[in-house]
Formats: sequence, C-alpha cells, structure tokens
Amino acid sequence: MADGVLTDIWLTAVAAAPMRRVPAARLLAGRGLEGDRYALGGGTWARYPQLEKQVTLIDGADVTAVAAQVGVPLTPGDTRRNLVTTGIDLPALVGRWFAVGDALLFGVKRCPPCTHLERLTGARLVKAMVHRGGINAAVFAGAAIAPGAPVRAVSEEEAARRGAPTGADRPVPRVVDG
Repeated sequence: MADGVLTDIWLTAVAAAPMRRVPAARLLAGRGLEGDRYALGGGTWARYPQLEKQVTLIDGADVTAVAAQVGVPLTPGDTRRNLVTTGIDLPALVGRWFAVGDALLFGVKRCPPCTHLERLTGARLVKAMVHRGGINAAVFAGAAIAPGAPVRAVSEEEAARRGAPTGADRPVPRVVDG
C-alpha cells in the first residue's frame, strides 16, 4: 500500500457548526482531535460507540470528484471530515493500524454520508459520497499533526511495539453497507 500525506485538518467545537481549517492540531489517544466536538464529548453522532466517532478522514480527490458530480462548490470542511489526505487508499485502512505523523490510529469503519450532511450543506451529497465518504478511526497513540505529515499503514508488530492492544483486546472494525 502506498503512503499518503495529510493535506488539511478541519474541526469544530460545536455540533452542526461550520468546520474551520486549522494549521496544526493534536490527536488525543482515546478521544480524537483536540478541540473537535467529538473529543469534547459532543457532536451529532456522540451516542455512537467511542471508537467510531473519534476522528474522520477523507481523500481530497474524493471531495473534488463529489463536487464535480453534484455540481456545487465543496470544501473538505463541508464534508464534516477532520483529516484530508492524498495518496493513500483510506478504505483499505479499515481493520488496520495506521499512522498520521507520529500518531497511531485504527481504521474502525467506512464513513458513509448521511442526510444530516445534506441538511447542513443544502446539497444532495449522499448518493455521490456513498463510496467516497472516507473512514472513521480511533486514536491509540496521540501526537501533534500538521499538513505534510505522512499517512501510512502500520504492521501489527509495529502497532504492538507502540502499545496497541493485541489479541482479544485488539479493536474490531465494523462493516457498513454502502
């Protein structure tokens, strides 16, 4: 699997509020992106299992493709995803350990779009994003991150060396139809 690069970081402290692009941030183990609604305990999907709501990633090329298909201007922040990447197959990271810079994450599930996203943007995005919605991930080792950070798959062995749970304690991905 080819390595990728983090290109943008987006967050908001309040559910349904506009996302803002930030020049750097910190991923917090067990919580998500410092200052983001989910790390603060809020967010529209706060009732979902903890591992599924910590941080979201989307490919920048997918955002561009969705905008072109739907015919509306669309920023990565409009998709409500936190981390924007390029050069790595995000769906292939579901069920795997990966790193964003020095942070260790686990791909928990694909992140299909929802009608809440359509209500916030006023654009018909669900169909266009069904296979381009990115992924949800859980943070197991936090670190400061900034655009330009490498995004790469991590072996089970490397993850274990970095303190990731193994055996029966290893996280289990959730398959989402779509």
